[in-house]
Amino acid sequence: MTRLIILDRDGVINEDSDQYIRGLEDWHPIPGSIEAIARLSQAGFEVAIATNQSGLARGYFGLDELEAIHDRLRALVAAAGGEVGVIAYCPHLPDEGCDCRKPRTGLLDTIHRELLLPLEGAPFVGDSLKDLQAAQAAGCQPVLVTTGKGRATCNAISVDGVALRSPASIPVFPDLAAAVDAILTHD
Repeated sequence: MTRLIILDRDGVINEDSDQYIRGLEDWHPIPGSIEAIARLSQAGFEVAIATNQSGLARGYFGLDELEAIHDRLRALVAAAGGEVGVIAYCPHLPDEGCDCRKPRTGLLDTIHRELLLPLEGAPFVGDSLKDLQAAQAAGCQPVLVTTGKGRATCNAISVDGVALRSPASIPVFPDLAAAVDAILTHD
C-alpha cells in the first residue's frame, strides 16, 4: 500500500535564506536530502511537497524560476532513483488571508485531492512552527528537523509549546536524512 509523506521545501530539502530562494543559483540541496527523498520513494512512499512561496507575490521571482527549481529538484531525485509527486505551493503574502498558506491546510488538501491518499497520520517533515501547525490541523504526524529554521522552532516549542497539541510528541531530527532513517525503520 502506498503511503503519503509530505515535506516542506526551504530549510528541509534545500538551504533556506532570509533573502528568499529566487532562482537556481540560490537553490542548494541540504546534504543527504535528495538521497533521502529517493529512499522514501523506493520504499513505496508517495512524496509530496508543501511550500509557502510568498516571493512570487513580492516579485522576487516568477513562475519560470520557481518551476526551474522544481524541475531541478525532480531531476536530482530521479537521478537518485526516486520520484516527487505533487509540489503544492502558496504564492500569497502572509496577510492575504488565503486558505493555502501554512499553517492553513489548503496545500495539504490539494495534495490529498491530487494523490487520493489519506492525510491522517501521514508524516509531514518541516522546519517551522507553521509546518507543524499545518500538519496537526490536517491530521498528519508532524516531524521537525533542525535544519533551516528548525533549531529556533525547537527552542520555541520547548519553551512554551507555542500553540501545538502535545509538542513533546513531535519527533525531532538533525536533518531530513535522519528523519527518513527513522521513518523507514518504523514503517
